[in-house]
Amino acid sequence: MITQVKRSQHRNELRSGYTTGACAAAAARAAVHCLLNEDLISQVTITLPNKEKVSFELCRLERTPLGVLASVLKDGGDDPDCTHGIEIQCMASWHSKPGIHLDGGVGVAKVTLPGLELPVGMAAINPVPRQNIHDMAMAEWLASQPEQYLQPGLALEIRVPEGEECAKQTISERLGLIGGISILGTRGTVKPYSTSAFSSSVRQSVKVASANHLNHVVLTTGSRSERSAMEMLPHMNSMAFIQAGDFVGVGLRAAKRYKVDKVTVVAMIGKLGKMVSGHMMTHVSGHAINFAQLADIAAQNRFDEALCEQIANANTGRHVLNLVRSSELDSSYSPQPVNSYLQDLCCHAARHATDYVADKVMIEFRLIDFDGSLLARYPITDPTVCES
Repeated sequence: MITQVKRSQHRNELRSGYTTGACAAAAARAAVHCLLNEDLISQVTITLPNKEKVSFELCRLERTPLGVLASVLKDGGDDPDCTHGIEIQCMASWHSKPGIHLDGGVGVAKVTLPGLELPVGMAAINPVPRQNIHDMAMAEWLASQPEQYLQPGLALEIRVPEGEECAKQTISERLGLIGGISILGTRGTVKPYSTSAFSSSVRQSVKVASANHLNHVVLTTGSRSERSAMEMLPHMNSMAFIQAGDFVGVGLRAAKRYKVDKVTVVAMIGKLGKMVSGHMMTHVSGHAINFAQLADIAAQNRFDEALCEQIANANTGRHVLNLVRSSELDSSYSPQPVNSYLQDLCCHAARHATDYVADKVMIEFRLIDFDGSLLARYPITDPTVCES
């Protein structure tokens, strides 16, 4: 599942939380315990994939005609995830065949396209949480006595009642994950602002696009740039559009790894300003824009010395864009080649991106305005642009 990243409301002492996989494992263990022991417990302790032992309060534990339904509420801590607070359920029942038989029910996505860790047709319960769910259920099975077994096996169905609605806040459908969310988590815990989780989602999106024979992907830096990209490239499959956020570099290297022929990067001036200097990690806490370099490029494009000095002392990428636009209206300046300058910025970013992938992928950059309109792009028809 690829979630929209939202800013946490807390700035200090950010709290870790638990993955959908950990919650599913806790629900499964509680359900199996009650099925075997008829014991209505209020909490359950599991071992996470990272070997940490954690106790979960149960949201529900009910005997039904089908078996036992248990659930926990997902606590994502201060991780900005749309799944925070939703109910993760497990229905445990008897099975006529030995072993533990795990599947997904309502709100758990089905895999419909190749390129993920799971085969087409399987419930989207990833391998690590799948094993964790199995292990926790097996721990209860092994702790019981043979006379408690009404059948030789167990059936477990993971359910997420809000899963289908929650999935609308993700781009899972583009990856062929239909009908709900994925059950995820390689550690069991989630860290606030988990860069590894987001970068993994970018990498996985490129992998899925490649596996489905898309040889051109579009990396965007946010929802506005993605909307603009889709309008500019309406012929392309929606699966090819990947919100890379601050991880354009991750997307570029994934494109190289999975042999994608072409990548188009669509960005606004703030992110582009960093990539002009070769910084493909563009988070606000990382590298700042090199305004002196932007001023040097302006000088190479015959901007007036006074304007170049203003660019060198600018505060933001938007400030630079406003300065060069204002120069067109100011009679004290000679006419400035604004279009050439913006194209040159795209060219410098494209050169660095090409180096980033060792010249194995064709790179295109498109700079858009804050209303989504196209300002500049590279490559362009004029071969004289970006000779510096």
